[in-house]
Amino acid sequence: MPETTPRGLTRLAFGGDYNPEQWPESVWEEDVRLMREAGVTMVSVGIFSWALLEPAPGTYDFGWLDRLLDLLHDNGIRVDLGTPTVVPPAWFYRDHPDALPVTADGIRHEFGSRGAICHSNADYRAAAAGITTRLAERYAGHPALAMWHVHNEYGVPVSACYCDSCAAHFRRWLATTYGTVDAVNEAWGTAFWGQRYADLGQINPPRTAPTVGNPGQALDYKRFADATMRENFVTERDILHRLSPGIPVTTNFMTALSQCDSVDYWAWGREVDLVTNDHYLITDGRRTHVNLAMAADLTRSVAGGAPWLLLEHSTSGVNWQPRNPAKAPGQMARNSLAHVARGSEGAMFFQWRQSRRGAEKFHSAMVPHGGTDTRVWREVVELGASLDSLSTVRGTRTAADVAVLWDWQSWWAQNLQWRPSEAHDPRERADAFYEALYDRHLTVDFAHPEADLSRYPLVVVPALYLTTKAAGHNITEYVENGGTLVVSYFSGIVDEHDAVHEGAYPGALRDVLGLTVEEFSPLLKDQVVRVTGPDGSELAADVWTEFVVPRGAETVWTYADGPAAGHPAVTRHRLGEGTAWYVSTRLTAEGLDALLGWAVEDADLSTRADLPRDVEVVRRTGESGTYLFAINHTATDVKVPLDANGTELLTGERAAGGLAVPAGAVRVVRLDG
Repeated sequence: MPETTPRGLTRLAFGGDYNPEQWPESVWEEDVRLMREAGVTMVSVGIFSWALLEPAPGTYDFGWLDRLLDLLHDNGIRVDLGTPTVVPPAWFYRDHPDALPVTADGIRHEFGSRGAICHSNADYRAAAAGITTRLAERYAGHPALAMWHVHNEYGVPVSACYCDSCAAHFRRWLATTYGTVDAVNEAWGTAFWGQRYADLGQINPPRTAPTVGNPGQALDYKRFADATMRENFVTERDILHRLSPGIPVTTNFMTALSQCDSVDYWAWGREVDLVTNDHYLITDGRRTHVNLAMAADLTRSVAGGAPWLLLEHSTSGVNWQPRNPAKAPGQMARNSLAHVARGSEGAMFFQWRQSRRGAEKFHSAMVPHGGTDTRVWREVVELGASLDSLSTVRGTRTAADVAVLWDWQSWWAQNLQWRPSEAHDPRERADAFYEALYDRHLTVDFAHPEADLSRYPLVVVPALYLTTKAAGHNITEYVENGGTLVVSYFSGIVDEHDAVHEGAYPGALRDVLGLTVEEFSPLLKDQVVRVTGPDGSELAADVWTEFVVPRGAETVWTYADGPAAGHPAVTRHRLGEGTAWYVSTRLTAEGLDALLGWAVEDADLSTRADLPRDVEVVRRTGESGTYLFAINHTATDVKVPLDANGTELLTGERAAGGLAVPAGAVRVVRLDG
């Protein structure tokens, strides 16, 4: 079995992408001196260096990388060594212009950015395997090598290409997946609009057409594009496993729903030796720390609950959003330690030294343009010391309370064209339900709809438009065996081919929910409806309503007005030993909180009512002990009750009965016992 932890790393990972090729070698000695001062334990190297490592076809220059790795090793700094296959050199595209990807409109991208790759292109695949082989042969035994870093952020900025090479590759993929053209026709429902194919050779990618194309084809092309990128990763990974045994291989994910929507990370999580992730705060007016927590929980879940590694985030502002505010004092450490609380084995950044040139020169770094006499640098040094004091946390696992079901392929299907309402956004529902659970101080695991759910007292389904029969059976069995389920609208509707399940909505989930839906009745823009409870209480809702008919479920809330007036809005169904809730409209945050309050009671689940809003308490447990992370995102000092005494690791103080957490600060207690 491949190793799953960076070789030779005995502390939490702390460092960042190191791109010394941007600087004269005279700067390197200063860099490693500052790395030692900051407590850096590992850096990522060589990710964008193909043009330097292979300046001409078959001509290699490893001298600078030899000197760099030796220098890092001499200074006790481990290396996450990249295969630079995200940026083929200019000479490669001169010789193989058809390796540049083509859009659905038939426009071929140009060289000059990054990630401009047709992943089906045979010349690219051969060249990527070649440079990976050369690197592995040269550095497999280097004492600085801790792990391999393949490519960079697959799926960003291009995941799908629509060229003729991809068309041929897509047909091969269809032959492997379906066997015959008749099976493809059946899966895609090509009898509609006369789209039937006589042989696979007639099938092309879903290029731009006069109107909406076949949704089954579009969904399969998303699967194909994702699988093709993964094929290329696996090729490089296997080369590295063969030539560099014992060294873990990873690639950096972007699991946050705000950052990448073209990659099925459930599938990718099974292919890497160590799950790693890049996360950047999205400054869209939301509570950014909630998005951070959600991304960390999602990454840990992709890792199967095992420890993972934050491979990139920012020390302060980024440069690629419309507005890029700096992080407030203390926010960098708070963000970093929040990731650690939720399972990361450290905190890495993009990048070490802030670039003077290029597209990301205004992206913050560990060493900013202003050098060491800056707040950012001082906070970097403080964070390094903090992470060093948490070394015993390594290898422990984050304890979760509830599960949220999420499926990237359902997201893809939901976002295809011609759905009942463009205002229904599955990501928005996932964010909203997660935030409601977060505000109840519940730690969340994400789970695939077909995964074992038996250990969770509560399972939440915010958006599962595509629900396979297997998933439907799995969810039903979970409730029958005593689980509590909460399902939001427009879930259970289609199968894996985007075909509506036979019978009434909500298809695969109608039996577990004890109801049918006769019609969807999405609301018009800015239209709001009222829903009322049996005690006369009233809540507002928008975007969506349905004509729900109970078939065993009891009505809890009813539409007071709108197109579905008088029909159930929220129902509750007792099935076997468990309970299933259904909400057929988009409730406000207040409504979601009330709904989850009832579900939490059904699940007999304890919550932390003693904690203020925006104060996180998360536990990691393992052989080295139990660690309680308390993260205060507010501007007020708080005291967190403790159910056991312990030692606070960042200050060395004893904690008994309660834990004082200053405004904007983090405290980590190793509990006694």
